[in-house]
Amino acid sequence: MKSSVIYEGKHHKWVVFGRDESKPEKIIDTNQYLICTDTESMLLDPGGIELFSSMLTGILGYTELSKLTTLFASHQDPDIISSLGLWDKTIPKAKLYAPGLWEGFIRHFGMENIEFMAVKDEGGEIKLGSNNFRLIPAHYLHSSGNFNVYDPEAKILMSGDLGASLEKGDVPMFVDDFGDHVAHIEYFHRRWMPSNRAKMNWIARVKELDIKIMAPQHGRIFKDDAVQEFLAWFEKLDVGCA
Repeated sequence: MKSSVIYEGKHHKWVVFGRDESKPEKIIDTNQYLICTDTESMLLDPGGIELFSSMLTGILGYTELSKLTTLFASHQDPDIISSLGLWDKTIPKAKLYAPGLWEGFIRHFGMENIEFMAVKDEGGEIKLGSNNFRLIPAHYLHSSGNFNVYDPEAKILMSGDLGASLEKGDVPMFVDDFGDHVAHIEYFHRRWMPSNRAKMNWIARVKELDIKIMAPQHGRIFKDDAVQEFLAWFEKLDVGCA
């Protein structure tokens, strides 16, 4: 499991974990994000059960386990949160923020101790240390209950499956040429994003945000001009077809 600090500011830092060499061959690679403050930490889309050990080891390089107080799941899929039952035993006093729509499904992964914090359809906010993170609705892209996390200080949008690519191997962490990268994202967005109406609604929301980094749950991260290039490309893409 590789990790990189993608933002470090006065109050907190962001770390991405991915490119797990030990994962089974037929399981897709995922990005997990950790936000650390001096007093608390939050893990975004903690990942599948198969990488729990790697994630736990990686996290301890950046924060104390006692400070890992918060989990966030953008939606209900197993690559997002099937490790929940193991986190439930490891950090039993933590809170999990996730779409309220999916609570009854997410609990199938095992949750006896962690407190479920249902996020309403209209979104909300998570406070961590002195920082506030906004929960941006991204419903039907590709889950019917789905959220992104926006950090107004770091200007990072953790975009879940928006911007995802399913490349194999040890690919770079950042998009260096958007034109070349389209080949890795087009089919995924056409097939896994079912609604042009939902797409346009999401684009309208995120265009109001000041975004320097768009960090998806799969594949490469978009930075600076590549963020706007993605939004312009996605706006023209006809989704919900295969």
